[in-house]
Amino acid sequence: MYAIVRAGGRQEKVAVGDLITVDRVVAKPGETLTLKTLLVVDGAKVTSAVKELEGVIVTAEVVEHNRGPKIEILRYKNKTGYRRRQGHRSDLTDLRIVAIGDAPVAKKAPAKKAAAKKVAATVEAPVEAPVVDVVEAVETTTTENEA
Repeated sequence: MYAIVRAGGRQEKVAVGDLITVDRVVAKPGETLTLKTLLVVDGAKVTSAVKELEGVIVTAEVVEHNRGPKIEILRYKNKTGYRRRQGHRSDLTDLRIVAIGDAPVAKKAPAKKAAAKKVAATVEAPVEAPVVDVVEAVETTTTENEA
């Protein structure tokens, strides 16, 4: 069983026990987080419907924070003395996939019909705003300024 998840702005193919590297996540090592599921493949069954995927949670544990390799950026223009040197290292987080499974179903309390009737009774017709003629308002302000 594996899943395609959105992590760090990219899509990753993950299975339970996999170690993936994503852009820095604001979480401490040892904390767990959930990833958005885009596709689940379980043997021959492929699930990609949004309503079915709402019930599937991919849980990952933060292993460590590290940095990517140094990227050197050099700019040079011939015969002008133009040289620029710049470097960059990405902040990364290693995640270990702990579980791919169904989300726990939260039980909702039954809605009370009496409360709904009271709310419906208190709703009144919307109050109309007074209509002001824009031309008259402009004329009155210009005549007051001229005086």
